[in-house]
Formats: sequence, structure tokens, C-alpha cells
Amino acid sequence: MNNILLMILLYLISNPCWSQRFGIPDAGIVFNAPDGFTQLSAGEIALKYPSNKAPAFVVGNKKRTTTIAYDLKPDKLSVERLPEIKASFEHIFERIIPGIAWKKREIIDLQNKKWIYFEMTSRAIDTDIYNIMLVTPLKGKMLVLNFNSTTKEFPKIEASLRKSIQSIEFTEE
Repeated sequence: MNNILLMILLYLISNPCWSQRFGIPDAGIVFNAPDGFTQLSAGEIALKYPSNKAPAFVVGNKKRTTTIAYDLKPDKLSVERLPEIKASFEHIFERIIPGIAWKKREIIDLQNKKWIYFEMTSRAIDTDIYNIMLVTPLKGKMLVLNFNSTTKEFPKIEASLRKSIQSIEFTEE
């Protein structure tokens, strides 16, 4: 009995991160999601994003109050166009997102790549939302990751989401 407990304890110590790795098949991008996150079904994605521009991939917590949406959009994007695209997104978001309050709007370096980085809060139908959005060129297309949580839940999950952002890895180019 003691040997079994010792083995379990050693296993737990050697595997401190229970997060799961997700990515876009054949795109060469992966990241770690916070503990307990699972893939949303096609039906869940359709409910959460009821438009024809829904992301192809979304993972979330059990209640789906915090999610990470990610997709490789067909829009052509290059590093040189990042400032132009950033300004365009800012203009569009200010027109279509109710109650947007910007926290950050910048171009950052992450994993040896330039990214558009937006951090903002907004109002949804039933709750306020905290978003962190990242955009970068990948294979001539637009890689978009959106870390989204209710503002009430965000302080509890913030560290895990920021850790997830830092775990983004390009496995091929």
C-alpha cells in the first residue's frame, strides 16, 4: 500500500502540469490549454459563434465560460501588413463591439514572431467579457487566437490563460 502511494506521489510531482496540448492540424501551431479544458463540439461552436465566421477550433472549461478560439483564416497576411491590419481591426471593433474598453493595443514579439495583441473588455447579452486576441501571419494566412472569459471569472483564470499564451509553439514553418 505504501509503495502504491509513493508511486502516485512521484508521478504527481514529475507531472505538475495537467494541461492538454491543442493545435491546428497540419498548420504547425500548438499550445497548452489550462487544466480541464476540452474541445467544444461543432454544435457548441455554432451556439457560441452564430455566424459564418466562427472559428474552426475552440477549447473551453467545463462550463464554457472561458474559451480559447483558434483558427487559420484564409485572409492573406504578412508581417509588413500587421500595423495596417491592427488599425483596421481597432476601427471595426470600436464600431461593432458593444461597450469595448481597450486594455492594450499593440504589436508584440512572441515566440520569435510579430503579433497583433489586443486586450479588451466588452458587453455581451448576459455578461461582460474579457478578451485577449492574438493575430500573426502563418503560411501566408492569418492565424487568430482569442482567449475569452467572463470578467467575473477572468481574475481566477488569468494566470493560466497567460501561461497558455506563452506556451504557443510553432512546430513547422
